[in-house]
Amino acid sequence: KVGIHTHNDAELAVANTLMAVKAGASQVQGTMNGFGERTGNANLVSIIPALAFKMGFSTIPKKNLKKLKEVSRYIYEVSNIPPDDKQPYVGKNAFAHKAGVHANAVMKLSKAYEHMEPELVGNLRQILVSDQAGASSLMYKAEQWGLDLHKDDPRTKDFIVRIKKLEQEGYEFEGADASLELFLKKNLGKYKPFFELRGLRVIDEDRNGEIYSEATIKIKVKDRMEHTAAEGNGPINALDTALRKALLKFYPAIKDMHLVDFKVRVLEGAEGTAAKVRVLIESSDEKNIWNTVGVSENVIEASWKALVDSVEYKLIKG
Repeated sequence: KVGIHTHNDAELAVANTLMAVKAGASQVQGTMNGFGERTGNANLVSIIPALAFKMGFSTIPKKNLKKLKEVSRYIYEVSNIPPDDKQPYVGKNAFAHKAGVHANAVMKLSKAYEHMEPELVGNLRQILVSDQAGASSLMYKAEQWGLDLHKDDPRTKDFIVRIKKLEQEGYEFEGADASLELFLKKNLGKYKPFFELRGLRVIDEDRNGEIYSEATIKIKVKDRMEHTAAEGNGPINALDTALRKALLKFYPAIKDMHLVDFKVRVLEGAEGTAAKVRVLIESSDEKNIWNTVGVSENVIEASWKALVDSVEYKLIKG
C-alpha cells in the first residue's frame, strides 16, 4: 500500500495528493486548513470534498461533510488565526456573487456559476449587495434573513436607491452583511433598539512616553442609565471595553463575542486630514463571524457606528 504526504511549497499539495490517489494511493496525510511549516501541508479541507464530490471516493460520512466549514472555522478560532475568506469550499467568498446580472443568473440556475451546492460542505451562497446590485440581489438577501420583500413592493426600489446613496457616501455593504441586515430590519419595522447612546468621550493621554486610551460612555438600557469608563489598547478597544462593561449585566450573551479584525480606510477626496474614513469591523463568537461598517469624517464616530452594529447584530442573533 502507498500513502502520500505533501507540502505546499509550489501550491501543488492538493493537486499532487489527488493525482496520487487516482494513481492508487490509499492513504492521504494532510492538515486541516493546510496548517504546517513553511507554506503549509496538503489541505484536508479541500482534499476531502474533492475526493468525495469530484472523484467519487468514499471519505467521511455525508453528515460530517456538512460540518466541514464549521470544523474549519473552529480550528482557525482555537489557533487564533483569521479565517481565509477565499478558501475553496469553506471560505466566506467561496460561493459569493456580486454583479447584478451574475447574481440574478445564479438564483435561476446556480450550476451555471457554482461547481457544487455550498450546503454539501456546510457553506452558504452569498449574494453581495453593492452598487452593482439590483432588486433580485436585495430580495434574495431579505429572504435569507426572513424578511418579506418583493419586486413590486415600492420599498424595494427605495431601499436600492438609499443603499446606492450610502455607498456613494463611502459605505461598502458587500463586505458588511450584518450592517445591511440591520439596515433592512430597521426600515421594515423589524428592529427594536437594545440601548440608546446619550454621550461618549475618548481621551488619549501620554504617560511617561506611553499612550493610554480611556473611553467613557453614557447609554440608556431598559429605562436605566449606565455611565461607564474603561481603558484599552487604543481608543477603539477602550470604546469596545466600555460598551461591553455597560451592557453585560443586561445582555450576558455578548461575553461570547470578540473583535477579530479592524480596518480603517481613508476614502478618496481632496479634504486631506478632514476626509471621510470607512471602518470595517469583523466580529465572531463560538459559531459565527460577521462584518459591520461605519463611515464618518471622524474615525471615532465611524468606529462607534461599526461597533454598535456589531453588538446589536450579536444581540439579535442571540
